[in-house]
Amino acid sequence: MGHIIQFTGLSGAGKTTLSNALLEWGNQHQVKIKLIDGDVYRQTLCKDLGFSKADRLENIARLGAYSASIAADYDYIFIAAINPYEEARHALKAKYGAVLIWLKCDIQALIARDPKGLYRKALLPDTHPDKIHNLTGLNDTFEEPQHADLILDTGSLNVEKALTTTVNFLRQLSPAGRSVTHHDHQQK
Repeated sequence: MGHIIQFTGLSGAGKTTLSNALLEWGNQHQVKIKLIDGDVYRQTLCKDLGFSKADRLENIARLGAYSASIAADYDYIFIAAINPYEEARHALKAKYGAVLIWLKCDIQALIARDPKGLYRKALLPDTHPDKIHNLTGLNDTFEEPQHADLILDTGSLNVEKALTTTVNFLRQLSPAGRSVTHHDHQQK
C-alpha cells in the first residue's frame, strides 16, 4: 500500500516543479510514483467545482479518495494542490494517513515568480475585467499548516535541495524491509 503525500502551498511555491522532480527520481530508482496534480484534476474529476470554501474542501476530499483507490499500485502518491484549509488536510490525514508537506514561500517571492500570471491579475484594480478576486494567499484564505510533517522553504531552497530533503523524508516513511533507497544507479 503506497503512502499518500499531500502538498500544501500557494500558487507558484513549487508543488508541480517538485512533483516532476520526484517523478523523475522515481523513474531512476524503480519507485512507483503517481502524481495527482490539482490543476489537471480540476479539468476532469473536479471540473464541476468552483473556488468557494465548500468546493475547495470537496476538491481535496475527491483527490484523497481517488488517491486511496489507487494506493495499492504505487509506492507514493502525491496530491499537488494548494490545499488551503486545515480541515481538508486533517481529513486526509485522519482518513488515509496522508502525510503533509508544506511548500512554504513568502508572498513577495511568489509575486516575483508568478509563473502563471495569477498574482499580477490578483493585484489589478477591483474594477479591471481581468482581476482575480479569489487568489489563495493574496485575496482568499490560506491557513498556515499547524502540523506539517515536513516544511520546505521553497523561497530559499533550489529544486535539487528540496528534492533531496523530500527523498530523505520519504525514506523514513517506508516500512521496514522495503527499501526505496538502494536501487543501483548502474541500471541505466
